Amino acid sequence: MPPKQPSEAPKQSSEAPKQLSEDCPTVADLSESELLALIFPRLNSSPSVLLGPGDDAAMVAATDGRTLISIDTQTQDQDFRLEWNNGYRTTGYDVGWKSAAQNLSDINAMGGTATSLVVSLTMPPATPVQWVEDFADGLTAGIIGLGVPDCSVAGGDLGRGREIAVTVAVVGTLAGQTPVLRSGARPGDVVAVAGTLGRAAAGLALLESDVTVTDLSDEQRALLDSQCRPLPPLAAGPLAARSGATAMMDISDGLLRDGGRLAAASDVILDFDAVALKAHALPLEPAAALLGVDSMPWVLGGGEDHGLLATFPAGIQLPQGFTAIGSVQAVVQSHGSGVRIAGQAADTVGWDHFAD
Repeated sequence: MPPKQPSEAPKQSSEAPKQLSEDCPTVADLSESELLALIFPRLNSSPSVLLGPGDDAAMVAATDGRTLISIDTQTQDQDFRLEWNNGYRTTGYDVGWKSAAQNLSDINAMGGTATSLVVSLTMPPATPVQWVEDFADGLTAGIIGLGVPDCSVAGGDLGRGREIAVTVAVVGTLAGQTPVLRSGARPGDVVAVAGTLGRAAAGLALLESDVTVTDLSDEQRALLDSQCRPLPPLAAGPLAARSGATAMMDISDGLLRDGGRLAAASDVILDFDAVALKAHALPLEPAAALLGVDSMPWVLGGGEDHGLLATFPAGIQLPQGFTAIGSVQAVVQSHGSGVRIAGQAADTVGWDHFAD
């Protein structure tokens, strides 16, 4: 059964982007204080942030006595482009939403729930003020729309640079639960995923293609949303933890690459079921046919859907939102830990910041 979608759906990134007028003020026209005065009202508040923006540091509640923390960066022309080959223009709203999604997903992968973010935004002086306002709106909409309304932006930093770069640090709580690590998978466990596989990778391929946005079907345009405004299954992480997940991680760099990391941490083999993987590839075939490519590499190597890869003891009912895609096997002497598809060794594909 597919995971429930958030009650507040994202704005469609495949719609024609808001055009910024030539006389739109830039950040160079405002002081830092004036720019912050435009940003702060766009950020939601939450009980977990005891002292928010305005002082040298924020103060957040840690009622569990333990704190989850993670950090991630998006950089222009590395993680996103302002203008894509197919004519789509990345909005500030897109970057804000995705910044929230990818960081909230890291806390989700530990079985926790995010409580606060701090955000560093670096940008050229020529950046339109409207882009920054849209970024703040997208950040807030992502937090609320993805179902974490008790999380808010506690503070951050503004800086000047040659390109736009966003770094977000996220804090979360386990609410008394034991964290689910990558290292707990055991032979005999069931391998399962929550969320989607390959949709964001298909969207990226369309963005990089010469097929213009206006020539895409509604279904193909929706793939752009999966890349620009992903929908990680944020309810699935804590649910998996309560249901006895033995290992879990966010799929951010691709099923095979991240699966290999989980397998190495647990010293096991993850054997994926070819039929189950094909089921994830089928909805992507119209886009693949349009581009003249195979859809399976998107499923195996695409990670920016930010789904969850988890293992569960055999025989238990998988929690809502998870579907089985394989099994955990013991390492044999002739082979180390790693990933297999139908028992056969699989070439590791996926994203690596420095090797690709």
